[in-house]
Amino acid sequence: MKIEIYDTTLRDGVQGAGIAFTQDDKLKIIHSLDSLGISYIEVGNFMAHAGDTEIFREVSDIKLKNSKLVAFGSTRRANTSIDDDSSFNEIACSDIEYVTIYGKSSLYHVKEVLGTTPEENLAMVSDTVKFLKSHGKKVFFDAEHFFDGYSDSPSYAVSVIETAVDCGADCIILCDTNGGMLPDVIGMTTAAVKSRFPDTVIGIHCHNDMGMAEACSVQAVLSGASHVQGTVSGIGERCGNANINTLIPLLQLKLGFDCINPDNLRELTHTARYVNEIANLAFDEHEPFVGGYAFTHKAGAHIDAVKKKPNTFEHMRPETVGNRRNIIISGLSGRAAILDKMTAVMPELDKHSPEVSKAVEKVKDYESRGYQYENAEASLMLLIYESMGIRRQYFELKTFKVVISEPASIKPDNKCSALIKIGVGDSEELTAAEGDGPVNALDIALRRAITRFYPEISAVRLVDYKVRVINSSDTTASVVRVLIESTDGVSVWRTIGVSVDIIDASWQALRDSVEYKLMMTHNNMIG
Repeated sequence: MKIEIYDTTLRDGVQGAGIAFTQDDKLKIIHSLDSLGISYIEVGNFMAHAGDTEIFREVSDIKLKNSKLVAFGSTRRANTSIDDDSSFNEIACSDIEYVTIYGKSSLYHVKEVLGTTPEENLAMVSDTVKFLKSHGKKVFFDAEHFFDGYSDSPSYAVSVIETAVDCGADCIILCDTNGGMLPDVIGMTTAAVKSRFPDTVIGIHCHNDMGMAEACSVQAVLSGASHVQGTVSGIGERCGNANINTLIPLLQLKLGFDCINPDNLRELTHTARYVNEIANLAFDEHEPFVGGYAFTHKAGAHIDAVKKKPNTFEHMRPETVGNRRNIIISGLSGRAAILDKMTAVMPELDKHSPEVSKAVEKVKDYESRGYQYENAEASLMLLIYESMGIRRQYFELKTFKVVISEPASIKPDNKCSALIKIGVGDSEELTAAEGDGPVNALDIALRRAITRFYPEISAVRLVDYKVRVINSSDTTASVVRVLIESTDGVSVWRTIGVSVDIIDASWQALRDSVEYKLMMTHNNMIG
């Protein structure tokens, strides 16, 4: 059975706090979702501000392979004529083929929010659907607050749907707009609606206010819905929307529904990270299926078992969704975990190989100094490669100097500056930079110094920076641990530095971040 996946990241997702997309961002996301094989992409509200409506004028220039673009808007306003609404006239004359219209299906909202009569609300639905159908549009009707409305007055909620269906709506979407329904209620109600309208495509749109958006969406599908709406990573207003990163593999791999091409499914992890990067969001590594920790193992017994039989601690093959297994090195994992990392590069090694013993001792030595690698795998891999004698030195630090302008609390415009000299082969580069703080200045100076030799570094940026005091009893003389998260827009990696000097610890983490990127690019050896 085919399930239509309808993505509303560019409309409902933008309603989430801190989310905004430029026109260029929207086009990148549209093409990314199209490559994944999403059925429908909602591109904005044609009744909203110019930033949303601008893209509708470009629809004819957007060439897609798999997806259909959809405009979004409300029914006509109460006690007005739709013919007098310029927004409707503009969308009717546009090249966009699909339009989603939302209308109230709850008597409470009709009376208290719209301030109109139940009859006028039905007329608003009728006039809007008829108008768009008369202009050749495919019309999806979002029955807003449907489940709440159905709980209060089933007959009226159904009459709203019946009106839309009778006027030619191509799909009816049942919306849990408040995100307050349990899966069993969603299932029973969806089944009742599907029974009442057996020849109509029924969809589901859930919000995540109780953490059940995906569970409710799945229950709706099991009860007859064949159209599912959501956003990438569940971004959206309040607690967000149903997460299509989770829904697609749930429906396709666990329940056997046809959502997207199986070959495209391997692009799911990449697409999820790419859209989060465009949204300037720190990716949630705990996301099911696509998160960096989704197939990560730390306990020694689990690592041993999953190496023998992956299904002992993995419910599916991570490669199916474009993810990969990750083995964390820690006090719980032991020699087997380090061996696993090393054999990815040198398959001939075994637990008795001297290289393995050397790596184990090196990791233990560094951990005794305060390093902790379970959340800094990039630095760990560099350390292991060093013990194997294959860590390449892409550049050599000659010297750096950081100048801090104080007091920043009084003069916030004061910039810190950094001067760095590095060597690459027989060449040297001396570069200076200003930044918002000493680490930022050092980061900018390092990039300037080496980008001439390695242009690929220009794509790398820091997305997180954490400092932790290891032995706080030493007060200002304490050793600090710096963790840096970096990305190039495709991959994400984390590095670590430890020192009594926070600038030195930061330098170590910055150096490892750049080296890891270069090793990925030039050697493709990182396992």
